[in-house]
Amino acid sequence: MDIHKNGHVDVEVLDLDENAMDQMESNNLFFYTGLQRKASDILAEQNTAAKKNEKLVVDSMHQIKEIGRQCREWLLSGDIQSFGQSLHHHWQLKKQISDKMSHCNIDRWYELARENGALGGKVMGAGGGGFFMFYCDNGKQKLREVLKREGLRKFRFKIDREGSKVVVNLG
Repeated sequence: MDIHKNGHVDVEVLDLDENAMDQMESNNLFFYTGLQRKASDILAEQNTAAKKNEKLVVDSMHQIKEIGRQCREWLLSGDIQSFGQSLHHHWQLKKQISDKMSHCNIDRWYELARENGALGGKVMGAGGGGFFMFYCDNGKQKLREVLKREGLRKFRFKIDREGSKVVVNLG
């Protein structure tokens, strides 16, 4: 996505080749953390720091944007491992934006994952605590076992080209 200053968003669908898609599905592991936090607190602090033009925060946000652009190129060229490695740099930058970005358990789980095969990871979900995505091309079973012992629940990852769907409508 390219977000313009006027709020307009351009979305580009990446046409990944089959090998890249297979690697993404095989090497990205998702775990539910069980943590729930208010995204508004984190975003408010981030927004305040950006408006104050705090150098570390603004520089980190620009570097994160550049990582996104590089990821696009890596994914299109099939260099999925560079994408996975960039997650570590991205996470380090995100933590510089706000001290609310992480949590002692998140930091511990992240370090455990890195010690057990993950090249990098990303916290995802509202409030930055619902899910962890780790990129791991070697030792996936060991990583799964270590994080399971920590109480994290593994979820399957599958790329879907059709977007969101209502599976059950209880209303």
